[in-house]
Amino acid sequence: MSDLAIPALPVPTQPLEGSDQRFPVRRIYCIGRNYGKHVKEMGGDPKEQPPVFFMKPGDAAVADGGVIPYPPGTSNLHHEVELVVALKTGGKNVAPDKALDLVFGYAVGIDLTRRDLQNHAKDKGQPWDSGKGFDASAPLGPIRPAEKCGGFDGRITLSVNGETKQDGVLSDMIWGVPEIISAVSRLWTLQPGDLIFTGTPDGVGPLKPGDVVSGEIDGFGAIRFTVA
Repeated sequence: MSDLAIPALPVPTQPLEGSDQRFPVRRIYCIGRNYGKHVKEMGGDPKEQPPVFFMKPGDAAVADGGVIPYPPGTSNLHHEVELVVALKTGGKNVAPDKALDLVFGYAVGIDLTRRDLQNHAKDKGQPWDSGKGFDASAPLGPIRPAEKCGGFDGRITLSVNGETKQDGVLSDMIWGVPEIISAVSRLWTLQPGDLIFTGTPDGVGPLKPGDVVSGEIDGFGAIRFTVA
């Protein structure tokens, strides 16, 4: 007989590329303002506004290839394609030169954003939770083991209905992957199963029901889904 007061929900998992195994998701950490051109298109100054962190719930990660519901409470849903880091081990106060030792693999993710709610929160000095941390807000392509991935200089792109909207290179990140992992570990204790979204290049924009979204990062995989 269980000692739980109510039934526990299963741990959310994501598929691994080329494997029947699945990756258990614990937390989702995200970094904002990590590409200079994106900071500028959002009205900021990358020299004065360093990258910031926020979180999404673990079950916001959903596998690609399906249909993502248009979320309630918004009329301005935006796409943000990102490289996602999947951790196999954890730690705190991790040095940048040791950070990649924590990595299991990588995936292509989309940070879906209720931009109108996020902007309202910014204007009021409030948290971004309602704009960033909603259901199905983190579509994720299959996780590819690190040893099968490319370098951090590949092209990162996103298209909507076949039209390219975002087109950048990973090397344009203000903070690289080791620095991001290290910075997160100084604020939270990282654990196996954590995902880290590493920021998006410029070109973010709105989505509407019926849109087909495709993202790709050279050497790291791809993602595709339809907005319901």
